[in-house]
Amino acid sequence: MSGSDSMAPGEHPRSRSLCEAYQLGIAIRNELEGLDLVTVFENLDHSTDAIEDGYPAWHPAPLSFRAMVLSFVFMEISGDSYAGFSRRLTRQPEVATILGFSRVPDESAFSRAWRNRFDDAVHKYVYAAAHFVVKEVHDRDIPAPEVRPKTEIVDDTKEDRDSVEDESFSQEEIIQTTRLARDHAFDYFDSGRASNASYEDTQFFEFQTFMGMVRCGTAQGATRFQYRRGEEYSPHGDTHLRTVKQFDSEELVNGFNETTDRLLSMIASEASFRRPVTAAIDITTIPYYGEVEGMPMVSGTEDRDGRAFKFATLSIIGQNIPLILAVEPVRESSEWDENPSNQIHRTVRRLVRRAKEHVPIETVLCDREFDSIQVFQTLSNLDVNYLIPKRISSSEQDVLEQMEEDDQEVAVESASVHVESGSHPVRLLYVPSTSGEGTAVFATNLRVGPEEAETFCQRYSRRWQIESEYKSIKGDFLAKTSSKDYRVRLFYFVFAVLLYNIWRLTDFLLKADVDNEMDYAPVLTAGECVELIASSLIPHD
Repeated sequence: MSGSDSMAPGEHPRSRSLCEAYQLGIAIRNELEGLDLVTVFENLDHSTDAIEDGYPAWHPAPLSFRAMVLSFVFMEISGDSYAGFSRRLTRQPEVATILGFSRVPDESAFSRAWRNRFDDAVHKYVYAAAHFVVKEVHDRDIPAPEVRPKTEIVDDTKEDRDSVEDESFSQEEIIQTTRLARDHAFDYFDSGRASNASYEDTQFFEFQTFMGMVRCGTAQGATRFQYRRGEEYSPHGDTHLRTVKQFDSEELVNGFNETTDRLLSMIASEASFRRPVTAAIDITTIPYYGEVEGMPMVSGTEDRDGRAFKFATLSIIGQNIPLILAVEPVRESSEWDENPSNQIHRTVRRLVRRAKEHVPIETVLCDREFDSIQVFQTLSNLDVNYLIPKRISSSEQDVLEQMEEDDQEVAVESASVHVESGSHPVRLLYVPSTSGEGTAVFATNLRVGPEEAETFCQRYSRRWQIESEYKSIKGDFLAKTSSKDYRVRLFYFVFAVLLYNIWRLTDFLLKADVDNEMDYAPVLTAGECVELIASSLIPHD
């Protein structure tokens, strides 16, 4: 059985098989809470197209290859031996039917399959899927007594990880994977320039990436880039800026949306996101130091004298691949323009709607800047849960004083939101601050009781990932510019976010290729990734 027919052009077969293995692990983990292991496997509709049966078509092997693979994943999760698993199937023949066997295999059939029928790719597939489930069960405290102790597989995983570090990634593997992610990213960006223009759009993309890598502006960047790639190959700085201004702002955001969808399609039908994700919404600032007259997209900052361009983003956080799914420019009312008062709930609505085109969203985390009844109702209308810290008003202060008087550490108060667009009940959660000082207050539209309030609010700590994202976007991918033109500022920021997503997707594919651990920490640095993109955006003839 071969999955090569459905493989994307340039896709590494080993990468695809391990991506599919992790997707199988995710599917099992998502169903385990509240179900026994056999029932979980009964509900699986996961294919094994990415791995090949080691027996040729003419081989007399009536036992299903898929059933064999699932059996080994089951055994690796439960810790059953060949003999023990065979006895289980004999006692419970319905389990054999669930797995897809026409008869119950004996111990020797499993032994022969592992030694002769499965190649190294299938072995890695089994270990990747099963060990992912074991770790997730114990790390997330999922009640699943049939799952073996984590200590039984940790040493093996450590050896696998050490061997990866010793072996490292070959330059060829890294370049191939980076190009694979990159090639899915730029097709939806079109400046609308004439077909006979001197430079292709991709040459401007390459130059933009280079400027982000070396942290310089167009004048210095053009000189350095021409020295690197040749004067005839590279556009001049003023040509680059003129081209960037031809990208329509709305089309640029739409292009980012289309690109995000295409990048997600690389991870096999978005299987990593079948379970609704936790997302974080935040606003980041890009400092501006010029004159503000006639600059409606420049806003004030918390520092009274500060000025900045502001951009809102929605990011996946938690256990999934950290990607930014939506970008939205923020236009605020300032003393130097005639903008209407900022209505942040409209920004939230646009971000969530676009993100939901890509993945199901369960919970949205926002910071205190989004403490607004309009934001609360907007999220409720979009059918997503929210957890947002509250500013302390007089009513919250009264509760805090009563808690202190009653010597309470946790309290839950019921409230309700009533605005023109609708209404819904709200819970205000008073819990010990994670800083160790005082009490934090959160608003949520979920029914949360006092006994679970503190644990529920710990979810908010996941927002640290978005701060890490902004630091990387600004430090590794964002080119410098002093341009007053908002079209330039928007293009630079959206392009930097796109490069960040390419980096994170490349890192995911590399991990799926050689590693047995899917965690937040990258194995490929942002600097390495952006250098590869800048060096090889234009494919060689």
